Amino acid sequence: MRGAQVAILPGAEPFSHDGSDVGVLLVHGFTGTPQSLRPWAEHLAEAGYTVRLPRLPGHGTTWQEMNRTEWSDWYATVDATFRELLTRCRTVFVAGLSMGGALALQLAQNHGPRVAGLVLVNPAVKFEDPRLVVLPVLKHLVGALPGIANDIKKADATELAYTKTPLKAGHSQIVAWRTVIRDLPEVTQPVLLLHSPQDHVVPASSSALVLSKISSEDVQEILLENSYHVATLDNDAPLIFAESVKFIERLTS
Repeated sequence: MRGAQVAILPGAEPFSHDGSDVGVLLVHGFTGTPQSLRPWAEHLAEAGYTVRLPRLPGHGTTWQEMNRTEWSDWYATVDATFRELLTRCRTVFVAGLSMGGALALQLAQNHGPRVAGLVLVNPAVKFEDPRLVVLPVLKHLVGALPGIANDIKKADATELAYTKTPLKAGHSQIVAWRTVIRDLPEVTQPVLLLHSPQDHVVPASSSALVLSKISSEDVQEILLENSYHVATLDNDAPLIFAESVKFIERLTS
């Protein structure tokens, strides 16, 4: 991570639990924090698994600091955490929300069968925003635009995330998607993909693109009918938690 260390927002801390020899790596989304996945991580820990939920560089501090980080920094943290899990677990699954899903896909592309399976929730590999055309220039003129956080249907749920979208960081994500999309056919692992028909951040075409390009033979798709983008904090969170445990149990039994 580039730049000086700044204080971590309360609630944005990473989560770690040592359980069985089955490991699960959880990856949060762009401008979000581990808070968005913590209930899921705790559910997996209660199920007995070894769980890691890192805080990606530049997240959970300030959007200005995030603008000093990029995709390679976030992926390096995911990769290092995955390698740590491999040293203590016989089997490791990777799960991600939004950008975390894209990072999980790249990890699967790079590590092959060492990734036992993927659980993807509203994975982000594309946007349908006309402003993206001018982003390479706009990022030098404007530090940030209004945020994308907190797209949740459930009335009493709140995502701990930035209220602004840092543009330099955002552009690095969009550039990285080109490689992730190009290499989707290299994904052969079992995949559980859960996505919300009503998602105001990532279009349905993003999940459709993933499903159309991966080479996995074991693929399960579940619609999250009662949730928006941050489904892990929304009405369908219990469904995500239960289905991910069923997926892992089936592949490790």
